[in-house]
This record gives sequence, C-alpha cells and structure tokens, in this order.
Amino acid sequence: MMQRIMGLDVGSVTVGVAVSDLLGYTAQPVETIRINEAKKDYGFDRIAELIKEFQPAKFVLGLPKHMNNDEGIRAQASRHYGDLLVAEFGIPVDYQDERLTTAQAEKILIQGHTRRENRKKYIDKLAAVLILQNYLESHNF
Repeated sequence: MMQRIMGLDVGSVTVGVAVSDLLGYTAQPVETIRINEAKKDYGFDRIAELIKEFQPAKFVLGLPKHMNNDEGIRAQASRHYGDLLVAEFGIPVDYQDERLTTAQAEKILIQGHTRRENRKKYIDKLAAVLILQNYLESHNF
C-alpha cells in the first residue's frame, strides 16, 4: 500500500497544506494554518492533527529559491521549519523548488474568477498543491 505525502507552503504567517492521494498521482488542497514565525508558533498542534488524519510517509516543503538558483532568507526559513518538523514528528522531509508557484496559484485563481478579496484564503493551500504536484510528477510515484 502506498502512503500519502503532505505538501507544505511555509510562510512567516501561514502554512498552506496539501496532501497526495494514496497512489501518489494527485495533490489536493487541505487548509491554510495560521502561524507566527516571530513568536516561534509553527502550527504544530494542527500539523499533529493532520498527521493523525492523513498519516503521511513524508513532508514536501516548498523551497523558495531566487531565479539564479541561490537560496535566500526564506529558503533558510523553510529548511529550518523542515528541521523542526523532523525533530517534532520524526517524519522525513524533502524539498521542492517552488519558484513561481505563488504567481502560478494567483493566475489560476484569477482565471477561475476568484474575487480579489477571496484569493488570500486560497493562495497558500493552492501553492502547496502546486508544490506537491510538481514533486509527485518529478519523482514518478
């Protein structure tokens, strides 16, 4: 039996969450978790509940690289979040280049006629879906 993979789009105030189907073909949106990076509130209580519900074999975190492939402050923050996840839950973490996924998510929402004031509600979990879907396709699960 295959196991699910949980995709995360980690920001400083929200974490978008997506999960794969059991066969590892498609990614579906789950939710957006509010966090406070500055106060070291990483949303792990809710992550623990989602782990119990979906039982992921691994996490895939978006890695926001610069266009020249360098990793900046947000990429370091993403890797730090990944290290904390491993320490807290013992579930392995992999990273997926997430360049342009937020712009891609915004474009999808605009094409879907999502009102501007509603886009914020969906953009992080849709970015998580795109990160996870790109990961699934590039790893041929």
